[in-house]
Amino acid sequence: MKINKSSGNTNKNKPGNHQVMADLLRVLSADAVQKAGSGHPGMPMGMAEIAYVLWKFYLKHNPKNPNWVNRDRFILSNGHGSMLHYALLHLTGYDLPIDELKQFRKLGSATPGHPEVGITPGVETTTGPLGQGLAHGVGWLLLKTFSE
Repeated sequence: MKINKSSGNTNKNKPGNHQVMADLLRVLSADAVQKAGSGHPGMPMGMAEIAYVLWKFYLKHNPKNPNWVNRDRFILSNGHGSMLHYALLHLTGYDLPIDELKQFRKLGSATPGHPEVGITPGVETTTGPLGQGLAHGVGWLLLKTFSE
């Protein structure tokens, strides 16, 4: 696996910052779930470090061009953990302002209870039922395989 070095070797990439970013993901997620009065905070609490490192150093993506054709696709198969995904998008420069995080699970917001394509910039697939993401991933792999 190749590490994405496009972000350069700056202080923000030092190992100590991973913990800070993971804690920010946790706080944003917990606050949003608490404010909504419903949601699933367990996944953001337990997966924050892994998600941050994967998102920051391994996945190819461009917050300024979320539909860039050569991007890696991130599939959040357990869609009920969507607040982690939204916090990642917010903290890494996608067009998802803090005010949208505050509207988590509210009708008409860009942060519904489960990720939805076309609603939130950077969301690749609509997920909800557990395991649905696996089918999406296999489908995308088949499409890529047969398109080349």
